[in-house]
Amino acid sequence: MAMQPIRSAADDEKILPPACDGSGEEIVMRAVVFSEWQTFPTIEQVDVPEPGPGEVLLKVAGAGACHSDVALYKEFAKDTPGAIPPPFTLGHENAGWVEALGPGVSGIDVGDAYLVYGPIGCGHCRMCSIGQDTYCENAATMPYLALGLGRDGGMAEYVTVPARNLVALGDADPVAAAPLADAGLTPYHAIKNALPNLAGGGRYALVIGLGGLGQIAVQILTALTGATVIATDMKPDAMQRAEENGAVTVAGGDGQVDAIRELTGGRGVDAAFDIVGAAPTIKTAQACMAQGGRLTVVGIAGGVTEWSFFSTPYESTLTNTYWGTIEDLHNVVAMYRAGQIRPQIERYSMDDALEAYRRLESGQLSGRAVVTPHA
Repeated sequence: MAMQPIRSAADDEKILPPACDGSGEEIVMRAVVFSEWQTFPTIEQVDVPEPGPGEVLLKVAGAGACHSDVALYKEFAKDTPGAIPPPFTLGHENAGWVEALGPGVSGIDVGDAYLVYGPIGCGHCRMCSIGQDTYCENAATMPYLALGLGRDGGMAEYVTVPARNLVALGDADPVAAAPLADAGLTPYHAIKNALPNLAGGGRYALVIGLGGLGQIAVQILTALTGATVIATDMKPDAMQRAEENGAVTVAGGDGQVDAIRELTGGRGVDAAFDIVGAAPTIKTAQACMAQGGRLTVVGIAGGVTEWSFFSTPYESTLTNTYWGTIEDLHNVVAMYRAGQIRPQIERYSMDDALEAYRRLESGQLSGRAVVTPHA
């Protein structure tokens, strides 16, 4: 249902959200809700939220379904370290149009399209002050970590968002942009941190796992570096898409490591990005590293690995990363608007939102699933 912003009589420039539709009845909307531990989400009728001070109400154009959502409702339990207690609406990859402004918000026009930076920190610690809310130093005292991670997310018709978390899209498609809030931001941040390893000629980068996030990683690497990008996966269609994005591909399975090292002349890769994060993929990446190389584990499959002084290339680095900064997201949007990042998406109506998660769980998606509540 359409909501019309109402101008305050006290301040014509301040736009407040309607609490009802004029009939005295509360306005409700549909949302995908994670309600119980290890339970598949449900579509429920919930109240349309009202933006508080410094917030906006966003009419959701698209909300991406992510593997971390699946981990939240399927794998985590009450006593799992880092578990975020339900209930709340899923959706941390969000884009849409500003529907209404909360108190104190200015410089934002109703109707404009924005991508949303999902993490929400305390706003005043050292890390939050540089836009790195993911590493908020007061995270343990926060009631939530991000939109869709403890706080109601955007897998709904409307969502409230801190105004500082908005990144302008201009005339770019907000539906296709939605996954970039994570599937673009996360590989961008990992690649940015590894750029010194890829500077100069004759450099090699490796991407393991060619789902939606891995495909975007390939695009970012080809846009930002002159490195030869090697991409590997078990699915032929995923490797074909990576080749179309400029990568040289190697099939997973027997001989995978030897084939990758052969492409580098036996030296190994200068930077590797494990988008999966399972024990076998981490082991594969480690076996492909050059001396002084950098391996970033991006995926959250929970893999563990072994380290040995005698089998590890000298001065190589094993690290991980989590999302990125607001500044990074501005750069991701700039690349998207320039055509350097081209997300492949599958669109789902709100009626089919749960089917998007079923297909995500079963590995049937060929692109990033995006739910379009108002389509």
